[in-house]
Amino acid sequence: MRVLTAFLTAFLPVSLSALLTTSALTVPATAAEAATKPPPSPVDVVYQRAHFGPGVREGVKAGDTLSFAAPVGTISYTDALGTKTWEYARWTGREQQVGFAATELVASWNADVPAGSWLQVEMRGRHAAGQTKWYVLGRWAYGDEDIRRTSLSGQRDADGTVSVDTFVAAAGKAITAYQLRVTLYRAPGSAVKPVVRTLGAMASAVPDRATVPVSPGGSAWGVELPVPRRSQNVHEGHYPEWDGGGEAWCSPTSTTMVLGYWGKWPSKQDTSWVDPSDPDPEVDYAARYTYDYAYEGAGNWPFNAAYAGRYGLEGFVTRLRSLTEMERLIRAGIPVVTSQSFKAEELPGAGYSTNGHLMVIVGFTANGDVIANDPASPDDDAVRHVYPRANFENVWLRSTGSGGIVYVIHPKNHPLPPTTPGLPANW
Repeated sequence: MRVLTAFLTAFLPVSLSALLTTSALTVPATAAEAATKPPPSPVDVVYQRAHFGPGVREGVKAGDTLSFAAPVGTISYTDALGTKTWEYARWTGREQQVGFAATELVASWNADVPAGSWLQVEMRGRHAAGQTKWYVLGRWAYGDEDIRRTSLSGQRDADGTVSVDTFVAAAGKAITAYQLRVTLYRAPGSAVKPVVRTLGAMASAVPDRATVPVSPGGSAWGVELPVPRRSQNVHEGHYPEWDGGGEAWCSPTSTTMVLGYWGKWPSKQDTSWVDPSDPDPEVDYAARYTYDYAYEGAGNWPFNAAYAGRYGLEGFVTRLRSLTEMERLIRAGIPVVTSQSFKAEELPGAGYSTNGHLMVIVGFTANGDVIANDPASPDDDAVRHVYPRANFENVWLRSTGSGGIVYVIHPKNHPLPPTTPGLPANW
């Protein structure tokens, strides 16, 4: 579960060879998809990948990836695990132009962070009156024995605030450019080498709108991807130290379903600590290793994308502008995790209300309705739902929900499709 407010302020593994047979790869493009000029979008959004070669390097080796080469200093860091000393190296990226006035920014990353190391991601923005301070967008480790994986609450000033994982610009301080900074930490004197494989940021401005018109489609109508089904509800009361399962675990359950689709789940040895009676131990595992100790939940968006990186996948957080864009990804064989909030009557077929919920879009019916693996189901067999296109698009895209937030997770050798022609790239 991820609680949302306006503008966010307040399975069985499937082999890649099986994926090649899906109709998602054979559906013909429609005339609408081939159009060079899309209809105007009221949502401004761009996703930009960092290039590690440029920028200021302090003790790092930068090229296609960013890795720890030599320490440039030490810090003392205290959390619930105690006070420890860490040596660090750092990379500061060049300033990136957004192309519009952005009111929000979410960074996401994939990294190899062995035991005895961790990383911190920061951003600072530029607006008409000057430059903001550096804001911490996440402190990340794969495990939970070196540091407590955490967002950083209380970062608020005249330029903006950080709401869990999202920088939100103050009124009149929308940013037109930003920088990212990554600091890699390891135990002093060790040979451990944390490596950042991907880093990117999604900057956006979502208009204040309570309703969203239904989008045209057709490029993925009739396509359904074979994504394994997992219910969050069968975990009710599990492991209260990681928020207790049930409705709290929609995000790691959704992420787990997508990882299972790509054949990337934790091993039996990995999940040996899970109660043997648990029906889906891979979900408990994901909840533990996405858990944000400050937010006190497993719904941190970048942490879920970073967890996918644990298995060599590429995962990032962005916004989509419409279900028409969603269809590009589904047609390319890539399921998408979406975030939305709604009352029961606003999404026929759901049967529940939520202040923030994640589910996996796995396809579209022949008439364009949305096929979702919705983890808010009584058991795994009941996870598949069909939601009316117009209703789903409205609760997902409106500003009182997530404004179109998604996790996109895929193997590097399974490329993303082209983005919408004529609009800034959002993946």
